[in-house]
Amino acid sequence: MKIKTVTVSEKGQIALPVDFRNIIGIEKGSELIILQQGQELIIKKVEAFADLLKNAESTAKQLWDNKYDEIWNDI
Repeated sequence: MKIKTVTVSEKGQIALPVDFRNIIGIEKGSELIILQQGQELIIKKVEAFADLLKNAESTAKQLWDNKYDEIWNDI
């Protein structure tokens, strides 16, 4: 595990160290997701969630797009 210290700017911005960006493959234009859990922040590339989002969409479609739920259309 690598550890670096970064400083938060007046605008709340931080700079990701170049060696971290290189290892993870973050370049200009990369999309990141920031997760907050308690007092921790986790930064991940959006691509890391691509399969999760794809599976979530198909699961939601199965749950919402079924004939048993059509009863709610009459209410």
